[in-house]
Amino acid sequence: MSNPTFDRIQADITENPVVLFMKGTPVFPQCGFSARVVQILSHMGVPFKGVNVLEDMEIREGIKSFTNWPTIPQLYVKGEFVGGCDIIMEMFQSGELGTLLNEKGVPHKAEA
Repeated sequence: MSNPTFDRIQADITENPVVLFMKGTPVFPQCGFSARVVQILSHMGVPFKGVNVLEDMEIREGIKSFTNWPTIPQLYVKGEFVGGCDIIMEMFQSGELGTLLNEKGVPHKAEA
C-alpha cells in the first residue's frame, strides 16, 4: 500500500542532491539545531533544499518514521540519510562531511 507522505519525502530526496528536513527555512531557521546544520552547509557552500516541517504536520511526523530517526533536522545527501545535528557537527569537525560530499559528487567549497 502506498503512503502519500512517504512518496512526497522520497520525491524531495530523489529530486534534490542535498535535502535538509528542518524546523523553519534556511533563511529563518526556527530551532538551534536546524540553524547549526544550515550554518555548516552554508559555510561549506553546499547548495541544498530546506523542507520546513513546521508547515506540514504530515511531513514532520512522516520523516521520523521514514528514517526511523526521532529528531529533526535530518540531512540527506544523494538520497542517503546522513544524520541529525550532532552527527553533522561531528562529521564537519572531523572532515568526514567534506569527504562524503566529494564521494557523492556534491559541489562545495573547501573547508577552512
